[in-house]
Amino acid sequence: MTDDDRTLLDFAARTYRDRGAHADAVRTELGLSVTRYWQRLGRLLDDPDVLAHNPTLTYRLRRITRR
Repeated sequence: MTDDDRTLLDFAARTYRDRGAHADAVRTELGLSVTRYWQRLGRLLDDPDVLAHNPTLTYRLRRITRR
């Protein structure tokens, strides 16, 4: 797992009151489109190192992305 991967996971752990604020933060803080953010996050969630790093977050995000 790279430092960029950890940054993405730390960002994903934060919560926002509305989707608009989350989308704005993805663009400004990570420099990614929302689509690219979810694509990268989805790939990360299948990595065993990510599960070992933060199992609770990984399971929560898996539930969200599998919908």
